[in-house]
Amino acid sequence: MGIIAFDIGGSAVKYGVYEADELQAKGKFTTPKDWETMLTQLEGVCAQMRVDFTLTGAAFSVPGAVDQSRGRIDGISAVPYIHEVAFEQILQTRLGMPISLENDANCAALAEVWLGAAKNNQNVLVVVAGSGIGGGVIIDRQLQRGAHLYGGEFGIMVLDRGKTFSELGTPVAMARRYSIAMGKTYSGEEVFALAEAGEESAKAEVEKFYHFLTLGLYNLQFMLDPEKIILGGGVTAKAGLKQEIDRRMRLFCEAMKLTDFDPIIEICHFKNDANLIGAVANFLEKQKKYSNA
Repeated sequence: MGIIAFDIGGSAVKYGVYEADELQAKGKFTTPKDWETMLTQLEGVCAQMRVDFTLTGAAFSVPGAVDQSRGRIDGISAVPYIHEVAFEQILQTRLGMPISLENDANCAALAEVWLGAAKNNQNVLVVVAGSGIGGGVIIDRQLQRGAHLYGGEFGIMVLDRGKTFSELGTPVAMARRYSIAMGKTYSGEEVFALAEAGEESAKAEVEKFYHFLTLGLYNLQFMLDPEKIILGGGVTAKAGLKQEIDRRMRLFCEAMKLTDFDPIIEICHFKNDANLIGAVANFLEKQKKYSNA
């Protein structure tokens, strides 16, 4: 028996079936433009998977602020039509099985605590850096959503003259700044390559990226003092990222005379599958709570 997991993103919906302690039959489809088409696509994937698996539930990783008590998604995201509808109720009816839903960055955190880089830890932060920055707060191995569902929304933290962590500490933002300056569109990978080749403007943007990424992590470390910070998202594809962050973190700490321990930054274990696996972890936890009610 398996649990089908869906990760709804702005450009694609990824899916897979978690059975026999592994994620199988992975695939994806382009994120539909409207709610009814989304529902039809999800039904189609479930029907396809039922040919080879006995599905016992569907676990969703979604953007936005998830209100667990009402089974809906508040806030805003790149998929506006999934917000402020009776998401859980509608999906349970359409798919014919129990479902769960959780914020995508929170799912990444749950995956790492359940089976990944934090499986032996009690208190960790998971920071997911992609087009923006999100994350999850884990205390005593429990996800902390916050009083207003903003727990882990690290990206809106202001770091410099009104600019947020998301605006300053991601390769996407770095590439956007460089592209504007050069009058031509560049990817983050291209900016890194140009910097390594010695192009001065690219070097300056890469320096800015590393500075603010590390500064944000430094602030989080000394705000909540976790055992470790786990870094995920597209940023982790950059070779040498951890080593550069570690070097800069030591310099920040030495400058503030904080030398009694070294903050631990680790790269997430599950990478692109983290949201799907974390969605399954959330589903299993929800079912356990229901069975104990």
